[in-house]
Amino acid sequence: MTMKKKYFFFTILSIAGFTASAQYTEKKGNDVTSPLHLLKPDYDTPYSVPKTDEVKGVLDRVFTYLDAETPYEMVSKKDGKPFTDTKKIDDNVALKAGSYRLNSYEWGVTYGAMLTVAEITGDKRYSDYVRNRFNFMGTWIPAVKKAIADGRIKEKGYPLRGSIEPHALDDCGAICAAMIKAIKTGNANESLLKPTIDIYSDFITNKEHRLADGTLARLRPLKNALWLDDLYMGVPALAQLNRLTGDKKYLDDALKQFKQFVPRMFNKEKNVYMHGWIEGMDPHPQFHWARANGWAFLTAVELLDVLPANHPDRPFVLAQFQAHAKGLASYQSALGFWHQLLDKPDSYLETSATAIYTYCIARGINNGWLDAQAYSPMVLIAWNAVATKVNAKGEVEGTCVGTGMGFDPAFYYYRPVNNYAAHGYGPVLMAGGEIIRLVKNSDIKLNDSALQYYKK
Repeated sequence: MTMKKKYFFFTILSIAGFTASAQYTEKKGNDVTSPLHLLKPDYDTPYSVPKTDEVKGVLDRVFTYLDAETPYEMVSKKDGKPFTDTKKIDDNVALKAGSYRLNSYEWGVTYGAMLTVAEITGDKRYSDYVRNRFNFMGTWIPAVKKAIADGRIKEKGYPLRGSIEPHALDDCGAICAAMIKAIKTGNANESLLKPTIDIYSDFITNKEHRLADGTLARLRPLKNALWLDDLYMGVPALAQLNRLTGDKKYLDDALKQFKQFVPRMFNKEKNVYMHGWIEGMDPHPQFHWARANGWAFLTAVELLDVLPANHPDRPFVLAQFQAHAKGLASYQSALGFWHQLLDKPDSYLETSATAIYTYCIARGINNGWLDAQAYSPMVLIAWNAVATKVNAKGEVEGTCVGTGMGFDPAFYYYRPVNNYAAHGYGPVLMAGGEIIRLVKNSDIKLNDSALQYYKK
């Protein structure tokens, strides 16, 4: 036998031996000898029931970060020293710099979320956060107004301006609703905040642009534009104003807005909303932006929270909430997140919208508005996904920055994400709070490797 033939012969033997060995190994773990359906999948997002202490740990990281990054103090512009004399404020005094604005709509969401976490967990730090900052605002807003009237403040960029001279629903709605919630839960002084609430109420009711039928609208980017975002910027505040004052006109207006936005902007085939609507535009491009859908979803929750059980419009709001939940569930990704454009899986995964949906669905389950067996597994995975986006510092990652209305896909696909996008923080807090309530009140566990809901 030549050397070449010997080499070929031993190579064939080696391959045959390896194959035999491989076949023998496979026989140790095949469909006959092993329950393959119990093999553990290699999930990217944790596929498990979150423990309540772990959820609270995530929330506490966010809280610690925000508490440090949102100081509530006036300081001298000259030396940065604290300034406390409300009667002497002038152009040389400013808010102590932080990373986020105390009176933005994003922080209205955050204040409401802090109250939710405090209620569910009993952790007083969260309600104190709200109380301290609202007391600060209630003390300084009238002082700033007086200084303007007296001529001591002449600069346009004065502290807390959005609460004194609001220019859009963004300046009013979310923070107005949060202030009233704080009052109603004993976490704010009504006499301090009522003058500011009156400013917000007047703007929403009398000054914001409206269509001929009374629907809240904007004059940008085009005339008579409906922004889905404005459901949240207007309706919850109106609903809470009804709670505060007892005046039926506010709740009537809130429901009118909801009933006039929905037929214009809800896609009944997809069961999700388009972001923007322009009066007279035909055909109308539809872009189903995730966070705007979150604001609409959250609006329905806010209405259901306050509407009496026998209110004639409650069935419509509940049915709309349920239809929207069904549509959103159909677009959840394998990682538990939702995409920046809901029906475009090549758009990026977005954190703030995922957190809002998590809160709304969990609250729907907890209040009996949604079927617990159908929605609990997917909402737990949604929370697990959100939790991966809270870094060690407590920052929320993967949140789309503020976004106007566009009529082309590139506009939404390429919106930046940033850890300082304030829109992510309130939703993460409220989502975690409702997930804690859900886990405490149920017995969700793995059965045949899948998450299943069981009543306690």
